[in-house]
Amino acid sequence: MPNYMRFPLPDVGEGLVEAEILTWHVQVGQTVKVNDIFVEIETSKAAVELPAPYEGVVTELLAKPGETVAVGTPIIVFDIDPNGAPASDNGGGGTKIGEESADGRIQSLVGYGPRTGAATRRARKGAAPVVVEAPAPKPEPEPVLVPAGGYVPLAKPPVRKLAKELGVDLRSLAADGQVITRDDVQRAATPEPAAAPIVVAGERERRVPVRGVRKATAKAVTESAYTAPHVTEFLTIDVTPMMELRARLKNHPGFRDVKLTPLAFAAKAVCLAVRRTPDINALWDEQAGEIVYKSYVHLGIAAATPRGLVVPKVHDADQMSLRELGEAIEALTVKARDGKTTPAEMANGTFTITNVGVFGVDTGTPIINPGESAILALGAIRDMPWVVDGQVVPRKVCQLSLSFDHRVIDGQQGSEFLADVGALLADPSIAITY
Repeated sequence: MPNYMRFPLPDVGEGLVEAEILTWHVQVGQTVKVNDIFVEIETSKAAVELPAPYEGVVTELLAKPGETVAVGTPIIVFDIDPNGAPASDNGGGGTKIGEESADGRIQSLVGYGPRTGAATRRARKGAAPVVVEAPAPKPEPEPVLVPAGGYVPLAKPPVRKLAKELGVDLRSLAADGQVITRDDVQRAATPEPAAAPIVVAGERERRVPVRGVRKATAKAVTESAYTAPHVTEFLTIDVTPMMELRARLKNHPGFRDVKLTPLAFAAKAVCLAVRRTPDINALWDEQAGEIVYKSYVHLGIAAATPRGLVVPKVHDADQMSLRELGEAIEALTVKARDGKTTPAEMANGTFTITNVGVFGVDTGTPIINPGESAILALGAIRDMPWVVDGQVVPRKVCQLSLSFDHRVIDGQQGSEFLADVGALLADPSIAITY
C-alpha cells in the first residue's frame, strides 16, 4: 500500500525563516530518485536547488511558484512505497534532509546549523575574558500552511531567470508540454504596439514585490542603522606604490594567472591591520552584555548582482596570502554574479569591504552589516595632484571610509585601524614590520 512522506522546507542556511519557490523540476505522478533535483528555491541569501530525500513517486505539490513559504512547512508529498507495504521508521540509518533527528533538530542541506566553536567574550567594564560555547540554534518557527500548487512548464534555467526579470509568468506560455524558449519569453514581454501605458494618479508607475535579497537587505540595513551607533571616518591616501607593485606582480611567475585587483590589496591590508586593533573584529552582544572578540577574520565582500546586494564571505581570510585572497575574491564575485553563492558562503562574517570605486565613486558612509562592528569603503583610484618632497606631482590617489559601531570601537581604535590600512596601501613594504 502507499506510504506518503511530507517533505518540509529545510533551513538551507543559518537561521533562515522562509524561502520563495522558484521552479518545480517535477510534476505529480513523476518518479524520482534520491538526490534528484526536484525544486529550486530562493532564500534571502541565494538561489538553491533541493535534492530529493526519498525515492518514490510525487503525489502532491503543496506550494506554487512565486509563493513564499516558512521553514518547516511541507512543500511536497512523496509516495516512497507505491507498490508495497508501509516503510519502517528509517531503521536507525541516519536522518534524511528535512527530517527531525533524535535530539529534535531538523537536518538541513548544510548540516544541523552553525559550526560549534569557541569565542572570547569580554564584559564591557573590564571583566576577565571567558571562553563559552557557541549558542544553540534558535528553534524553528511554527509551520504556516499554504495552498496546493501546480507545475511550471519546462524551461531551462537561463530562460526562467529571464522570465523572472521581465515579469513573465511561464505558466501563461504553456503549450502541450513544449519547452519554453527565450524567444517565447521575450515575445510575451514585448507590449502590443497599440497598447497605451497605464496611468495611475497622473503618473506612470511600476510596482515590484519586495522579497528575496532586496527584502533581506532592507531589513538588515534598517536594523543596523537604528541599532548600532555609527561613526564614519575618512582618509585620503597616495596609493601609487601599491599600483606600481601591482604592475610588477602581473609579470611575476607566481601572479601571472591571478586577477590581482586593488580590492585584494585592501583585503590583505585589513587582515594585517586587524592584528593590531582586534576591537575592529569584535561584536557587541546586547543580550549577554558582552563584547565578543573573534580570533579569525571572515571577510565579507559586498557585491552588486542582478538579484541585489549580497555579501559573500572569504572565511579565514587572515590565514591567506595575497595570491590566495585574489583567487578567493574573484571566485566569490563570479558566483555572486551568477546567483550561485551558497548559504555557507554568506554566513558568519566578522568584517566587510565594499568597493564603491568600481562605480567611479570616491567615498561614502557605508552601513555596518548585522553581526559585525565595522565596514570599510574603498573609493575610486584617480590621478590627482599630490605633494611629494615639496613638489606637486601627479599621483594615484584613493579615499577610504570606515564606519564602525561606537559601542565596541572608540575613536582611537577606529582611527588607528584606518591609519594602518591607509599606510599599508600607501606603502605595501611596511607590511614587513607587522
